[in-house]
Amino acid sequence: MESKIMNIDFNKNNDGLVPAIVQDAITKNVLMLGYMNQEAYNKTVDSRKVTFFSRTKKRLWTKGEESGNFLNLVDIKLDCDNDTLLVMVDPVGPTCHKGTGTCWGEENSTSFGFISELENIIQNRKEQAEGKVEIPEGVKPSYVSSLFKSGINKVAQKVGEEAVEVVIEAKDNNDQLFKDESADLLFHYLILLQAKGFKLQDIVKVLQSRH
Repeated sequence: MESKIMNIDFNKNNDGLVPAIVQDAITKNVLMLGYMNQEAYNKTVDSRKVTFFSRTKKRLWTKGEESGNFLNLVDIKLDCDNDTLLVMVDPVGPTCHKGTGTCWGEENSTSFGFISELENIIQNRKEQAEGKVEIPEGVKPSYVSSLFKSGINKVAQKVGEEAVEVVIEAKDNNDQLFKDESADLLFHYLILLQAKGFKLQDIVKVLQSRH
């Protein structure tokens, strides 16, 4: 990282500080906002531990110096006006002093957008099948709930069937059918993961460990 040669405008504000937005390099969640002066920036780059200038303590402050919840530096980027830093980190433990993953009271977990929403729905249907969540009166059990009730063998069979369909469509020239079957395969794979007690994030971690 050639961050030391960045032309950061520390003189733009009277206090000599620039805002430093801290982002998890993996989850992409914004963890906190701090402020750096030239000295804090240099120490961050040299130590690879994110260090701020504390406006209340009036001194340099390395995040985690007391709690052990350090922010290990991955990279730093400078914005187009040269007065705001994006600090990408590998956090050790929760970032907020209140014990949460971010300073906005949120978990620092990876979100896969709509896929994560779909996983939550699948989890709800699984809990319905297990009797942990009541199905509204007059409403028939959903397809997913019924599939969970059928057992792991049926769920695994459905994944196998959808995988075969994907292979068949891959050899054809109908792109829409290929996408439709691919969606069916992914959907049933997400169900299989939860039937086995896992979610997509668990598989992503395996891939990351192989990278």
